[in-house]
Formats: sequence, structure tokens, C-alpha cells
Amino acid sequence: MLFTASTVKDSLENVEFFVAANLASGVDHMVVFLDAPEARGQGEVAAALDAHPHVTCVPTRRADWWAGDRPQSLNMRQRINANWTRSVLEPFDWAEWLFHVDGDEVACLDRDALDAVPAGVDSVWLPPWEAVSEWDRSGRPTRFKRLLEDGDLNLLHVLGAVDEPSNQSYFHGHVMGKSGVRPGSGLGLTLHVPVTADGERPERHEDPRLCVLHYDAPSGEEFVRKWTALAKAGPTRYRTSRQPSARALKRLVSSDLPPETRDKYLRRIYDLTTRDDVELLGDLRLLADRDPLAAGGTPADFPAGAREALAERVTALSAGPKAGYFVEDPRPGNDRQSRWRKRLSPRD
Repeated sequence: MLFTASTVKDSLENVEFFVAANLASGVDHMVVFLDAPEARGQGEVAAALDAHPHVTCVPTRRADWWAGDRPQSLNMRQRINANWTRSVLEPFDWAEWLFHVDGDEVACLDRDALDAVPAGVDSVWLPPWEAVSEWDRSGRPTRFKRLLEDGDLNLLHVLGAVDEPSNQSYFHGHVMGKSGVRPGSGLGLTLHVPVTADGERPERHEDPRLCVLHYDAPSGEEFVRKWTALAKAGPTRYRTSRQPSARALKRLVSSDLPPETRDKYLRRIYDLTTRDDVELLGDLRLLADRDPLAAGGTPADFPAGAREALAERVTALSAGPKAGYFVEDPRPGNDRQSRWRKRLSPRD
């Protein structure tokens, strides 16, 4: 079975799409951690997830889940939750792969591609596809940007579509993609890459049939919602080129300004940093079409007794401190994706 682990704080509508899209795209079971279970609207989210047969919902309350020691950093909470999930799944041979994805991402998995991973390779790479962003949008986007080679990046730079000829400038969100590991391999999970017990970055299998769809800020409404939530989520790391925009957005969202003033300048920052020239990208044939809800995947059922075994282990590992599940970034290694895209930041 194919599993995901995610830490989310979002609306019921977005979470329902997140679950449906991942399950339709090849995921069998999702472990979803509610990052702020007592916040407004999260009770409805928890009820919907608890009722879903292909989801394990874990409310991460400060008193019980975190035992009063909730990390301030969202990135740290995400890593702890993902590696706790790996530990839960570790003894089960029916748990074949675990992918760490965010609440605005969809893991597009292909069973044949994963079955073809060599037996000695315990991790795979999901390259990112980023949804195009437009201020006004009806419905979910189905057009995506993919990582580009130097020639196309240079063309976009000369046309004024990007500030510099790099995928970091082309993408608004991360460019490192996401990773999956075999839960029994002992590999840990960071936000984007796996890591061995001795801090090395292992080989990752690549296949064009695998990717992660990233709905970073597909509309103006989502842009505002996302940055309002991040402003309250605690410290979050961003790649160097994105830090000024992140700091400016957090400052604007948290400032004591009239709503109309805040909205006016949120729109300006959006236009300057996030809006895509969809017509240009379409004319140059740089966009790919994908509707995850139309992928047609059907989640696999648990083998006999497996659902009960999973629930028992979730209960057993829920008590006690969680800090020991945190995994540091790997030391600089020889990851092939990093070599052929040297301009990408190791942070995001």
C-alpha cells in the first residue's frame, strides 16, 4: 500500500479536495495531522477525516500530542509528524511506500513505476509541477508549470517573464519536489529529501510517471488565505530569494491596518511576485494539463487485520515526547537532481 503523511490547517473544502485528489492519483491511505485542531472550523475538518475510510486523522493538541512541548517551527512539526508516521508503518510489509506531502500538494503515483524501483533503492523523487496562478479563478487549476531547461528559462528571462533564468525564479513555491521512502528502510524524511541514519542523502529513483502537483497559490483568494495562515504558524524557512517577499507578506498580514488597505497591498505583492503570464506560457507550450480528480485511481483496501494493526500502533506510539522523531537535513551529498540543477537552493 502507498501512504502519505501531511500536516494541515485548512478549510473543509480544501481538505476534502486534497484527500480526494491524492486518493484518485494513486495514494491508498493518508495520515493527516491537524496542526491546529482547536482552531475555528477544524472540528468540521476532523469529523470529515475521521469518517473517511482511507484516512487516519491525528489531532496534534498541545497538551496530549505534544505533551506541552509543541515546536514553534512549522517545518519542525511537519518533519516530526512525517517521521512518526514512518515509525508507525515500519514493521508492516504491506506498507510499501510513504510520501511526505503538504496540504496543498497531490502525489501523482504510478503503481507500475513504483514496482519497477530496484530492490536496493529505498527512495523515489517526485518532481514538482506547480499550478499556474491567476487572481480571479473559478474552480481548481488544471494547467501546471514544470521544471525547465536552460534554453526555455533564458527565453522567459529575455521576454521579461522571470527576473532571472532559473527555476527558482520561474516557480513561486519549492523546486526540490518531494520524496517517498520505503518505511522499513530506516530512511528519514525532511521536507523534500530523504536522509540516512548517518546523515547522508541516499540515491533516489526517478521516473517520468511520478510527480507532485503543487497548488502553491493558484488564485488571489488562496494567496491571501495561505499567507494569513503562515503568519500565525510560527517560524518557517524559505529559500534565500523568497525571504524578502515572505517577510513583507507576514509584516503586512500582521499589521494593524484597515482591511481595505491590507487587501490593496496584498494584491500588489501578488501581482509583483506570484501572478503568472498564462497566455505567454501557453503560447510557448510550456504548460502541462492535469486534473488529479480525473486520474481514476481507486485506493487499495487494507489486507485482513492490517487496519486494526495500524490503529493499535498509532495508539501505542501517540503517547510520549515527539522530539526524537525530528530528522535534520542531510549533509551535502551527490544527489543527482542537485547536480544537474546547481542553481537550486538546498533549502527549498
